[in-house]
Amino acid sequence: MRRVAAVALLALLLPAQAAAHATLRGTTPRFGVELRHGPRELWLDLDQTVTVPSVRVLGRSGRNFAWRAEVRGTNVVARVAPLRRGVYTVRWHALSADAHTVGGVFTFGVRVPAPPPTEAYGAEGPTRAEHVVRWLYFVSLALLLGTLAFRLVCLRRVALPPAVEQRLTLLSAVGVVGTIEVGILAFCLRAEGALQLPLGDFLYADLSPIATGTRLGTAFVAMTLGYAVVAALLLVAWLVDRTALLVPAFAVALGFASGLSLSGHSAADAGASWKSQLADWVHLSAASVWVGGLVAMLVAVWPLAPGLRRLAFARFSRLAMMLIGLLVVAGIYLSVLRLPRVAALWEEPYGRVLLVKLALVSVALAWGAFHHFVIAPALPRGGDRFVVRVGRSLAGEALVATAVLLAAAVLVDSKPPPQGPPSPSTQAHAYAR
Repeated sequence: MRRVAAVALLALLLPAQAAAHATLRGTTPRFGVELRHGPRELWLDLDQTVTVPSVRVLGRSGRNFAWRAEVRGTNVVARVAPLRRGVYTVRWHALSADAHTVGGVFTFGVRVPAPPPTEAYGAEGPTRAEHVVRWLYFVSLALLLGTLAFRLVCLRRVALPPAVEQRLTLLSAVGVVGTIEVGILAFCLRAEGALQLPLGDFLYADLSPIATGTRLGTAFVAMTLGYAVVAALLLVAWLVDRTALLVPAFAVALGFASGLSLSGHSAADAGASWKSQLADWVHLSAASVWVGGLVAMLVAVWPLAPGLRRLAFARFSRLAMMLIGLLVVAGIYLSVLRLPRVAALWEEPYGRVLLVKLALVSVALAWGAFHHFVIAPALPRGGDRFVVRVGRSLAGEALVATAVLLAAAVLVDSKPPPQGPPSPSTQAHAYAR
């Protein structure tokens, strides 16, 4: 967790500290290009002169094909040995005039497609820190989507006490801020693993190949801008006290959640199609609204508005059944699509993580079914002590649902088992979010 905190601090300091260092303007060959023949020289075009340059052109085995780099004006040039067919990783760094070390990584292919920089030679795969950050991202997204859906659907046309309104506003604000900030942290951690630079040098690294040349980067930029719009809508809704503005805020938030589906397994792996992307988005959205709505009811209504407990519970119970149906159908479709055989459930790491998630989901679904079919009919005639016990049961369901999000965070960072003998093109383009 210290590594996560350090990356977060550096990300916050980046705009104030990075103004004077050398910036990469272009490369020859370009990022992610497929060449017919290997280059004789590799050029880095910078906006100022640098010193002590280092350039490595690494093959799949880690062999370096670049000779000693030299500075020519504002360019860094390295001679390259003859290259065979295959993919190559370029790792470079130099000392800029402000004494900061700048560096970066990009890939190219010789008669084969280039992989994304996140799959460059030496790139670090998903770590435990990334799993935790991914989980925090899912929790933030669930708070945002679930709170808004709960307010708009389960509490529609209800005069809310000011304390409940304030609590719901706070939950949605925490959700949108967390979605933006944790998203930035997740991107920095993935980029730091690909660049393989010390944290101090990572602060001045060139991230453009990752930000513009990968599905992850494109989705990160779009979702950050999209959730900034959501934050603005929520702020205006709070300032002018207009609940109607929560509708476009929810619509935009739900729409940009598709960025995760458009940049992950369902978009890049073998068998991916618009159907798998749609199913992934439905699965994620239904789970987020369910978990976040449950937390919103438990945190805002149950302790602050005893008179609304029965109404909120009954409405959320009906909403949850629809969400659970969508979640289950989409989840089954994705599981069948990603697992080539049933035995992969216990033979492959991805399958074992999926089994853990399925077990947790089963517990959460059983708990939810108990609330819907047993507690909901008994709640109107139950006394105050019974209602208090229902709140404790809701807290238990919320904890299990949060654990489901943690299993999902590990699952999306895991690589599904191959569907068959992989082709070079599939190997080069496959990218797990």
